[in-house]
Amino acid sequence: MSPARLLAFDILTAVERGGYASDLLATRAAPLDKRDAGLASEIVFGVLRYRAQLDYLIERYSGKPAARLDDPVLQALRMAIYQLRYLERIPAHAAVSESVDLIKRARKRSAAGFANAILRKVDRAPVAWPSSAVEFSHPAWLLERWERQYGAEMAAAIARANLRVPETCVNPETGRIQDIGSQSIVPLLRLVGGQTFLDLCAAPGNKTAQAVAMGARAVACDIHLHRLALLKTLGIDLVVLDGTRPLPFRRRFDRVLIDAPCSGTGTLAHNPEIKWRLEPADLPDLHARQVVLLEQGRRALAPGGLLVYSTCSLEREENEDVVATVPGELVMETMRRIPGREPGDGFFAAVIGADAG
Repeated sequence: MSPARLLAFDILTAVERGGYASDLLATRAAPLDKRDAGLASEIVFGVLRYRAQLDYLIERYSGKPAARLDDPVLQALRMAIYQLRYLERIPAHAAVSESVDLIKRARKRSAAGFANAILRKVDRAPVAWPSSAVEFSHPAWLLERWERQYGAEMAAAIARANLRVPETCVNPETGRIQDIGSQSIVPLLRLVGGQTFLDLCAAPGNKTAQAVAMGARAVACDIHLHRLALLKTLGIDLVVLDGTRPLPFRRRFDRVLIDAPCSGTGTLAHNPEIKWRLEPADLPDLHARQVVLLEQGRRALAPGGLLVYSTCSLEREENEDVVATVPGELVMETMRRIPGREPGDGFFAAVIGADAG
């Protein structure tokens, strides 16, 4: 059994149970050699990006709804079809036989013949996809939202961008791997060396590291202690707190960043599992939390200071509708990056001034 395919199968199973592919690969792929780790990553992200197409093909070849298949069988079929249709250097016999072996390993031996029969039908012929949701491999409701907000052409460009492997970018100021869109947020704070800086939702710390590189005297906060551990190397004050509750600081800060927890719909190229988990009902809850975070952050802002509210979401409820709770005269600037229009992930940011009092 190929260690790459075995790892990919186990990670896809873990993602189905709520895990995140990037985190799982970072920890579990370490023992593999570079080639196997790369193949495992390619299969995992390929299956997650193209899941709707793969499930359509499974149903077309089998005559059965993909949702009714046992999860190990479904994951193995997705993996095999992805390799057969989308990866040119993979021998077909390896993709088929090892996926059947994965089904047997998962104690679904009775489904092995069924899977083998399906996979023998797979070819690379063009497919007339039944809908844009299948063609672009996104939930229909999400595409419809983007069409209403950005227009059909831009919605299609976003979806296509989400299917591409994202470029790896390194921030020249910090040496950290950081998406080019993410790098655009901290400069909006117009930091000057020596200024006090509060990062209210700091983990994993890339934006905090940018601020520190600019000479800020930083305090970084997060609700989870284990996530703050990622910032220890920065040598700054770390505080575990819930940013929706009153903050424990006696002083105010010259600069405040609220990189708010959000739906992440601007990051689907990096985190494709999000599109299969997110539901429309999640957005009002996220909006409510973001509004409170913004209120708390504004209370911590010193007179004459600047606050940046940002998300990696494309959704109005998390962006314009949150900023609309601030008096209009305090909103100095807004910025939006859209996948397929600008390089990198999608981001929204608003620069907000301090209250006169």
